[in-house]
Amino acid sequence: MVSVDRASVLRELHHLHAGVLWRYAVHLTRNPSAADDIVQETLLRAWRTPRILDQDPASIRSWLFTVARNLVIDDARSARRRHEITVDEQPDRIVEDRTDGLFDVLLVEEALRSLSEDHRAVIVRAYYGGQNTAELAAELN
Repeated sequence: MVSVDRASVLRELHHLHAGVLWRYAVHLTRNPSAADDIVQETLLRAWRTPRILDQDPASIRSWLFTVARNLVIDDARSARRRHEITVDEQPDRIVEDRTDGLFDVLLVEEALRSLSEDHRAVIVRAYYGGQNTAELAAELN
């Protein structure tokens, strides 16, 4: 169980430094969600390192910023390792991503189903049949 004194110190630490640490982390990462994680981990490390909490406020702040910066650097390094592809591992050909096209087809089909039969027939004849408005008007009258 966390002692009341340690819990209050952690609350005070968060109150004094979380906002500025978050802005610093956003500046470094350009990602608010990643900045949230960086601040959380930084404050957790401060809580796990009680000796730092006994320092003067300027030293605590400096330590927190150093930890946050190191966490960003570590994250960037591990991300590079996860996404690196050596020249030998590159695919011979790149497969085209057809997800957007399939999604568009589903949206069009859904939109067509929502139309009345007469309206759907006009759209199908114009788009798929290639009929112009004069041909459609003559045929439907």
